[in-house]
Amino acid sequence: MKFKVGLKKKEMIYISRIPRPKARTNVYHVILRGINRQDIFLDDMDFRKCLKEIKRTKEVYKYDLYAYALMPNHIHMIIFDKENKLSQIIKSIAIKYAIYFNKKYERIGHLFQNRFKSKTVENEAYLKNLVRYIHKNPENAGLSKQYKWLSYIEYIGDKKELIDTEFVMRLFENNMESFILFHENYYKNEDIDKDFELMNKIEDEEAIRIMKEISGENNLVKIQKYDKTTKHEIINKFANIEGITKVQIARILGINKKTIYRSLKKCPFEKRPQRDI
Repeated sequence: MKFKVGLKKKEMIYISRIPRPKARTNVYHVILRGINRQDIFLDDMDFRKCLKEIKRTKEVYKYDLYAYALMPNHIHMIIFDKENKLSQIIKSIAIKYAIYFNKKYERIGHLFQNRFKSKTVENEAYLKNLVRYIHKNPENAGLSKQYKWLSYIEYIGDKKELIDTEFVMRLFENNMESFILFHENYYKNEDIDKDFELMNKIEDEEAIRIMKEISGENNLVKIQKYDKTTKHEIINKFANIEGITKVQIARILGINKKTIYRSLKKCPFEKRPQRDI
């Protein structure tokens, strides 16, 4: 399948869908979203059923679960996929839960979007911030601060029914006060949070390939040394690609985020068109 990257007509580039990137760490952030963003949990029994299916797949596929949040219309999970069975894990959860949901609410058809979102988690700093982001997801969505369908409850409580806390807690030197304080010190930053959300996010590997094609530069780091005008123009072309975030551009180019923002202000671009799937 091919899609058009969101640029002006003369600059359209056709990119084939690539296989999911494989994490060196075998750790993935997964989002499973209701089709057309519809709610997939309508009462407490639905939440419990989904957690039951997650527990079942853990027993079958032997993966570790570092964090989760069951939101009204989507699911966040951080999975340590020991046996490289990520697609089977998510497919199994989705199918079993969809059968339950459709039968209960007398509906037919797909419940989830066909292709779940996933991103590799390659370093400990990213993992720590991602865990916090997922635990703060209900609060960011305007839900109760006492929201109970997330793994934070297991981290700070006595019962560990689903979550494998050992690795994440080692990042906090097994200090619960540090873990809690880290969460309390969270502040919402839309640009950073977009890097976690995976809504229409293009993975780094694919983003790098697209950016190389657009710029004609095989070594993207060299863009740092371009003259200011050329650099601004190229950064704006990258920012005009739907699914590539400003944080991602800064990371790939090795350029400070402030430089990216200055480039966008100096060379404004039109609103991004949508990708054609």
